[in-house]
Amino acid sequence: MSGAERTERDSMGEVTVPADALWGAQTQRAIDNFAIGGRPMPAAFLRALARVKAAAARVNAELGQLDGVRAEAIAEAADAVAGGAHAEAFPVDVFQTGSGTSSNMNVNEVLARLAEGICGLEVSPNDHVNLGQSSNDVVPTALHVACALELRSRLLPALASLAATLRRRADALAHVTKTGRTHLMDAMPVTFGQELGAWASQVEGALERFEATAPRLRRLAIGGTAVGSGVNAHPEAGDRIAAALAAATGEPFCRDADPFRALATQETAAEVSGQLRGTAIAFTKIANDLRWMNSGPLAGLGEIELEALQPGSSIMPGKVNPVLPEAVAMAAARVIGLDATVAVAAQSGNFQLNVMLPVIADALLEMIGLLAGAGEALERTVEGFRIRGERVAAPLARNPVLVTALNPVLGYLKAAEIAKRALAEDRPILDVAEEMTAMPREELERLLDPERLTRGGIPERGA
Repeated sequence: MSGAERTERDSMGEVTVPADALWGAQTQRAIDNFAIGGRPMPAAFLRALARVKAAAARVNAELGQLDGVRAEAIAEAADAVAGGAHAEAFPVDVFQTGSGTSSNMNVNEVLARLAEGICGLEVSPNDHVNLGQSSNDVVPTALHVACALELRSRLLPALASLAATLRRRADALAHVTKTGRTHLMDAMPVTFGQELGAWASQVEGALERFEATAPRLRRLAIGGTAVGSGVNAHPEAGDRIAAALAAATGEPFCRDADPFRALATQETAAEVSGQLRGTAIAFTKIANDLRWMNSGPLAGLGEIELEALQPGSSIMPGKVNPVLPEAVAMAAARVIGLDATVAVAAQSGNFQLNVMLPVIADALLEMIGLLAGAGEALERTVEGFRIRGERVAAPLARNPVLVTALNPVLGYLKAAEIAKRALAEDRPILDVAEEMTAMPREELERLLDPERLTRGGIPERGA
């Protein structure tokens, strides 16, 4: 800003605004009133709000509610903002009026000023840009549009790519057998393919849940205006604006069949947040498994070696840490905390309006961005680790839990005796079983073969 000032007027009187600011009086009041978080609304939300304004201007012209010259100027300005232009013109804090009115008016004022420069006519933020709209339907509409587009463009591709990489590595490691673990204790063997395949299924499950939620996210509040009744809006405006948004984005948006619900409640936002939290939980599980498998390299499990990315200590030379899984776990923790924010905010609907819309939008969009980045970090981690074959094979051969395969042949108690002796004497289970039973070594080798045990089933004696 240049330091010079100008005077703007709204319904409450005069306000001093920086001379070169694109915004007007109501935005300036919000800047002065809401110095709380120092955090403007997310860029993705503001771009979505501009998309709504462009669609509304063109629809209002089609319906004869707004002259074509002003409508196209507003739409042209809104298209530019939707493309990322003038980002500095939207400084209003996330922690503002609960309906998002301040951000709605920020966008209205900026678009009005830009449109005046385009068409040379006076353009009113309220009477022209906001025609047939209310913050109460525009803001929840922009929230849904922003989340749907960010999911489609950022998170879902990251999840799909991660799932594909996990499947590819699972297939490549399908026959590498390792010690399974339950309660962090040695258990029956599994293959790396089975372990990574389970991770892939977790990620694919997240994709399925987002797909199930998508139809509700695509329902828009637009057309409900102040309380859901559509006062001051053309009766066809909501449907037409939703259709215009669908055509512009390729996302099948539609007007919510119950605009009263769309304004008053935010259960869909809570649902999306829950799916994001579930994804964070899956990422945490995968990240922690990777950390455990990489632990050591001498005193831990040491089953895998992660890609060395940076020095791990400012004091211990040569130390390398699992930095990407740690970063993923922290991002996931942040997402879980933001989900709690959305849960509290989503229940703050009183009568005809939810009054925590800005913080819901901010939290959801931060969650989507964090998980997209975390998914890419996990993919790099999974792609880059190598198996430490000798560290995997040695404990597998001495795992006393392999004796579980003899339960159907010897019974649980006898098998337990063999396991306890093998553990006490630190000897391979095969050798101890041969000494304590009359079974031929060849049959014991077949029954206790770790790779065969990863396929499950009930062993047949002598088969």
